[in-house]
Amino acid sequence: MNKILVLGLGNTLLGDEGVGVRVVELLKERGEYDNVEFMDGGTLSFSLAGAIADSDQLIVIDAANLQKKAGDLQVFVDEEMDHFLGAGKLSSVHEVSLLDLLSVTALSSKLPQPRALIGVQPKEIDWSDVLSSEVTAALKPAAESVELLIAKWREG
Repeated sequence: MNKILVLGLGNTLLGDEGVGVRVVELLKERGEYDNVEFMDGGTLSFSLAGAIADSDQLIVIDAANLQKKAGDLQVFVDEEMDHFLGAGKLSSVHEVSLLDLLSVTALSSKLPQPRALIGVQPKEIDWSDVLSSEVTAALKPAAESVELLIAKWREG
């Protein structure tokens, strides 16, 4: 069975920027899955490259500038994810970009296949340890999107 890494990104002290971490927390509360690792990736660093390379499949959840209403989410899979990240639309304050991290992993020929990004449109990214009501309402749908991807990938 393939190892799936579910990586929640974000800074929980910057309001809606912490949505990825909050979704991973919710998923951990909902239960465990065989061969699925839920990881708080914080604000990203190259130290995550090893965990990504050690995974067969990757799901990332993060705040993203989707140019939609606050709390809207969108799922990008494989090339869609690469295109979205390459267009520089990910709205974050991470110390390295997700695209940089995936590029480092690709150089070692260990880029997970398939991979997906679940982006959630933030309302506010400012000093706060609380998500906006719109992004809070997106937590459950984002977690369900992760669970659907896991089920789909497991079916083959």
